[in-house]
Amino acid sequence: MSGPTGPTGAGAPDPTELERLFGDPDISEILLNGGGRAFVERAGRLEPVAVGLDETGVRRAVERIIAPLGLRLDRASPMVDARLPDGSRLHAVLAPVAVDGTCVAIRRFGPGRRVLADFGLTGSGAGLLRWAVGAGWNLLISGGTGAGKTTLLNTLAGEFATEERIVTIEETAELALPQPHVVRLEARPANAEGAGAVPVRSLVRAALRLRPDRLVLGEVRGEEAFDLLQALNTGHSGSLSTIHANGPGDALTRLENLVLLAGLGLPLSAIRAQIRAAVDAVVHVVRSPGGGRTVAAVAELSRSGGLHLLYPPAPGGRPPTRPPRHAGVAAFTVGDGAC
Repeated sequence: MSGPTGPTGAGAPDPTELERLFGDPDISEILLNGGGRAFVERAGRLEPVAVGLDETGVRRAVERIIAPLGLRLDRASPMVDARLPDGSRLHAVLAPVAVDGTCVAIRRFGPGRRVLADFGLTGSGAGLLRWAVGAGWNLLISGGTGAGKTTLLNTLAGEFATEERIVTIEETAELALPQPHVVRLEARPANAEGAGAVPVRSLVRAALRLRPDRLVLGEVRGEEAFDLLQALNTGHSGSLSTIHANGPGDALTRLENLVLLAGLGLPLSAIRAQIRAAVDAVVHVVRSPGGGRTVAAVAELSRSGGLHLLYPPAPGGRPPTRPPRHAGVAAFTVGDGAC
């Protein structure tokens, strides 16, 4: 097979349908639900497709994909995350953990770069976010699963200056930045013997020793939240990350809870003070019923802990109150068209 599943061997399932799906540039996700059911996402919409793979065929296809990556999917390890050579991300859950049969989700990333206009941002909103990135604001991108958080993260990070040294940290590497000076770090699960794991938290600490001008954390989802706040509060401005949340306020509450997972016994008041000092704004992205991804809100975090909506602009809205973190950047004004 010429796609990511590798060559077809004796007894392997017919890969024709999977090859066809991987060869379709309009497909952004391939979903195998078990029991021979399959769906793909085109233009943000799910639609059923026919693939000639039964339970055995699905397992063999996944095994051929992950074997060259040193990963396994069996009863001892019934779930697997993998980054494929073409940059796609695969997650599989083996039956009987997946009750109706082994299920697979493959998320693909198109070759073209997204721009802010793809998220419904024109002059006012796009100008605000470009200013925030250039000013060195620390931005937290929130949204639900599949809302486009990583895609927006990649777009905003693409606004970094070419002379800046960027260090990215991801559980599964997905970001593809155009700048020439990028260091990419990827977490690693434990091997079959339970050794060799490299968690995201360790990578955050390592990144601080790599002289970053910009830190980009693909997603904050665990105790690494504490180390991220430490970095942002010790001079590493202009950093970006994503978080699963239903809105800007929920994103800050979830960040508080993730810091508590570090188990350091910090009082909530101290955690909130660190968040107020570290995070400048929350950018919330949503997925519309038609499948499009849209920036629904940009909310500035005030020094008192409240949220001030910068986008969409309210009638007579005021500009950001937080100053630029980078020297030589002028303060944003209403005349710049963001508020």
